[in-house]
Amino acid sequence: MKRNVLIIGAGGVAQVVAHKCAQHNDRLGDLHIASRTVTKAEAIIASVHEKGAMKGPGLFKAHAVDAMDSAAVAALIRDTGSQIVINVGSAFVNMTVLEACIETGAAYMDTAIHEDPAKICETPPWYGNYEWKRRDRCKAAGVTAILGVGFDPGVVNAYARVAEGMLDTITSIDIVDINAGSHGRWFATNFDPEINFREFTGTVYSWQNGQWQTNKMFEVGKVWDLPVVGQQKAYLTGHDEVHSLSARYPQADVRFWMGFGDHYINVFTVLKNLGLLSEQPVKTAEGQEVVPLKVVKAVLPDPASLAPDYTGKTCIGDFVKGTKDGQEVELFIYNVADHKEAFNEVGSQGISYTAGVPPVAAALLIADGTWDVGTMANVEELDPAPFINLLNEIGLPTRIKDAAGDRPLQF
Repeated sequence: MKRNVLIIGAGGVAQVVAHKCAQHNDRLGDLHIASRTVTKAEAIIASVHEKGAMKGPGLFKAHAVDAMDSAAVAALIRDTGSQIVINVGSAFVNMTVLEACIETGAAYMDTAIHEDPAKICETPPWYGNYEWKRRDRCKAAGVTAILGVGFDPGVVNAYARVAEGMLDTITSIDIVDINAGSHGRWFATNFDPEINFREFTGTVYSWQNGQWQTNKMFEVGKVWDLPVVGQQKAYLTGHDEVHSLSARYPQADVRFWMGFGDHYINVFTVLKNLGLLSEQPVKTAEGQEVVPLKVVKAVLPDPASLAPDYTGKTCIGDFVKGTKDGQEVELFIYNVADHKEAFNEVGSQGISYTAGVPPVAAALLIADGTWDVGTMANVEELDPAPFINLLNEIGLPTRIKDAAGDRPLQF
């Protein structure tokens, strides 16, 4: 049994994680949240108390920490007595936080692959460049490290594992992520603009015909007919989960599709063509050195500020094709979330909600020993049944659509 949770980060996803941990603090123990700017962490705790989210008596404390300083993170883990660390900070801090967990023995989880600030779209498989190099050390130390346990990556990986158990063979996995909501701003990103744009400025990698295929962003598009949100255009996009799922299902085509409106594509294209999405520093006429991408981030709305005005729904799931008893079969395993319902519950929009609820479910499964595996694992390597059942209970219900109809998925 593990107790006491340290949350790293104080953005929109961290707010969801904080509220959801508070709702289950009777099982998770004392709660701590740390950010470089302690006032951001304090504001999240204040929102938790405003909502009356704490299920029972217990500690919820804010801390200041530089998550790029592994020794400082390790010291904080020890000082707080935290046995579970939920890293929802920038993808740039994954390795330093993971190192702190290996040093202290705390369980680790994150919601995205580590990124080097100086590199964009490295050669796949991305997990092999950073996280997987520490797999043996996690095992030797008996440290549970669950990688990419947001929604995508995360829940969609569990959906693939569910499909694996239902089919004799899998020939393709198409992960489709649609945000059919509206935030009312002229232009904004749903999560950290710097991370958001970095995903889409490099080569699009997908796993097809037993090898990596490369495309340009917005080169390959397709209209998907989805429950609740209807027909939606999505584009082939490189994404985290393709890199681990292709290792487990090398015989299958593994692709990720994300929905984009024409307005987003137009703005993105102009920014990219002007060089404003570059991560490389440039000098102004006055001699000041700036990073264009960071300037764009600074002038765009904070994703957390979008929540009060957000309306509409998201639909994210896996289209899985394969065979069962010699017959071709297609499944769609998915979730639909509502932006306004997310805001009413935790004060965040639906994108943050879908990313923030799963790591709390994972924390609960680590706390009770179910997922406390003592090694590094991607979500598809773990038993999906308790995870999906728990998500059904705490805010992200799963449904499955196949030849038998559209119904809730429960184990």
